Amino acid sequence: MAKRANMDVFQIGDNSQFSKTVSEYDVYGFAGIVGDFYGVHVDEEYAKKTRFGTRIAQGALSVGYIATVMGFMAQRVPDPGAVSYRYDVTFTAPVLIGDTVTARLDLKEKDEEKNTCIFDAVVTKQDGTVVLKGNTYLKVL
Repeated sequence: MAKRANMDVFQIGDNSQFSKTVSEYDVYGFAGIVGDFYGVHVDEEYAKKTRFGTRIAQGALSVGYIATVMGFMAQRVPDPGAVSYRYDVTFTAPVLIGDTVTARLDLKEKDEEKNTCIFDAVVTKQDGTVVLKGNTYLKVL
């Protein structure tokens, strides 16, 4: 008989979060890693002509902050552990250089049949503006 995944380390309502002020270095460093040098991120003159009026951080950077919190959750599971495997998120507002964002996950559902935890995911700015929302899925191995 196969060993059952260790889902009991999670309870509905469990949560974790990560906060960070987004710097120019973050935007340029991320662009260098993934190759996203789109003008709205790295060219102020270009960005001034967009609806944002200034440079904005890459949306995938906010997803990265959610991934950080998914890592916090995965670390709760003893060997063989857990992995994040799905992100269903929507971007709802831009993140500007200098904004402080908080990525938060709240466990809303446990699917024991699929060994999966489903989290509400949200990233907010310092003024409470939601910049990303959706669901993330953690597979317990």
